[in-house]
Amino acid sequence: MAVGARSGHDEPEDRPSGNGVPAEAESDGESPDGGSTAVKRPRSFWKELPLLIGIALILALLIKTFLVQAFSIPSDSMQNTLQRGDRVLVDKLTPWFGSEPERGEVVVFHDPGGWLEDTATPEPNAVQKFLSFIGLMPSAEEKDLIKRVIAVGGDTVECKKNGPVTVNGKALDDKSFIFAGNSACDDEPFGPIHVPEGRIWVMGDHRQNSLDSRYHQELPGQGTVSTDEVVGRAVVVAWPVNRWATLPVPKTFDQPGLNAAAAAAVPGALGVAGALPLVFWRRRRLTRGHTAG
Repeated sequence: MAVGARSGHDEPEDRPSGNGVPAEAESDGESPDGGSTAVKRPRSFWKELPLLIGIALILALLIKTFLVQAFSIPSDSMQNTLQRGDRVLVDKLTPWFGSEPERGEVVVFHDPGGWLEDTATPEPNAVQKFLSFIGLMPSAEEKDLIKRVIAVGGDTVECKKNGPVTVNGKALDDKSFIFAGNSACDDEPFGPIHVPEGRIWVMGDHRQNSLDSRYHQELPGQGTVSTDEVVGRAVVVAWPVNRWATLPVPKTFDQPGLNAAAAAAVPGALGVAGALPLVFWRRRRLTRGHTAG
């Protein structure tokens, strides 16, 4: 017999049935040994589409709530760092771990009360409301502001006419980020202001076009903003594409001695701590002397 030839006892070849499916694949749902041979057919794309959309919406909502959120810049108060109409992404994750706003950061915060009372809020349509709810579009209804943190809790901030802004006695070099041609505060000098713990002092980069902490000193907090009102730090300009840029902290906020007030308190605290054992030792010695007498 030639190699590869079949004898009459060989198994018959699979022949296609009338519907084009191999005969072995045709089954009434049971195999010869009684087991089931039913084959699951994958769901159609159209049946899975609602599930995929639902998962995507849930993820978008979680990202907006806990990670990042888009905000639209409604005014010129942060020029030239931010332009009207820019979309920024705000980091909402780090505040969940107890991170506090730091000097030099650009932050978004809710209206502390009275800052935007005369500002009209546009009425969005249903689609805009839905997209803003899941974080795919900035909210037009929320009254939020965006400014730069100049001083934090425990700082003393001041700005005299024709002078620079000073934090704890250190002058800030703000030429790298304030609007060209603006002065530090000539339109509204202020201070000295002691910023309470848990609050921040904020200013716009377009100093002569920003109703910031300087203009709300008659309100509770003397113009400072509670850190509880802070939504998060703006980290990047995401739109338009030709405006894409990160928002780093200017170098002037890293200068040595800016934390001088806090640093000055450390030696005093260490001195008190070191003196306590000596006081207790002296009192104990005196007590023993009186007892012996």
